[in-house]
Amino acid sequence: MENDIVVEVKDLKKTYGDTIAVDGISFNIKKGEIFGLLGPNGAGKTTTLECIEGLRKPDGGSFSLMGLSPDHGHINMQNMIGVQLQVSGLPGTMRADEAMNFFCAYHGVAPRNDILERLGLVEKINTQYQFLSTGQQRRLALALALAHEPPVLILDEPTAGLDVGSRVELHNIMEELKGAGTTILLATHDMAEAEKMSNRVAILLNGRIVATGTPKEITATGAGLTRITVQVKGSSLSNMTGKFPKVIKSTNRDGYVVYFSSDAGTTVSAIIKYISEKNDELIDLRVERPSLEERFLEITSNGAN
Repeated sequence: MENDIVVEVKDLKKTYGDTIAVDGISFNIKKGEIFGLLGPNGAGKTTTLECIEGLRKPDGGSFSLMGLSPDHGHINMQNMIGVQLQVSGLPGTMRADEAMNFFCAYHGVAPRNDILERLGLVEKINTQYQFLSTGQQRRLALALALAHEPPVLILDEPTAGLDVGSRVELHNIMEELKGAGTTILLATHDMAEAEKMSNRVAILLNGRIVATGTPKEITATGAGLTRITVQVKGSSLSNMTGKFPKVIKSTNRDGYVVYFSSDAGTTVSAIIKYISEKNDELIDLRVERPSLEERFLEITSNGAN
């Protein structure tokens, strides 16, 4: 429903001299949705985020947050957004607790040491920013973005530099926030993260959106070859002279035979029948649909689709 739209971007444009960074893009994000903004370096992701965050003024188009536009002088919009940037502007000598106190005072809320504890920073509250590890700095930036409980959260490469445990914790927090109705705009180079976490994604290329939809919708529009990985006890597959139906290509990898099929059901049925006829034993069989990363590489290498 239209009333559910929290972030709306219409024909957004931004140029730097003769360079077109963002070339008339449009998208919207609904309440409680995680929207992935994907693209190679130089595609226009950061410029798009900076326009929404108020760090840059667009040269054309418009955007609104919860129906409010910055062009109309809504000075409280900064309280509607929480932002985790790739690079923090915090002074190196500022302690973690001082940063939290400062940001909370700016937004008019009480210090949120509970968030520091949740993100494993409570033992570092007296540590200067410059002495925090990269992962700790990223977690502090996230804590500051969450402190005033904004309805819109912008995460720019949020898991860069995080260890596995911190990544899992961040994803859990994102799921909780989404469940509570927070709208999240996620910019990431991690396609597995985007595929796992995003309700919908948009792929930017040369300043334009070249694909948008759910991760499954994006992957379904490509070549769509399903990977079928098979291991047998004997040598029936290595001795096969013909080709299974719907298989476009195949390869051998670490004792497995890998088939790429345009119709997984037909191919799998034929493989199982063939193995049985040869009195061989099936040890392992895996069927994997195309990943978002594979589709992303297909789109960006082709220029568009």
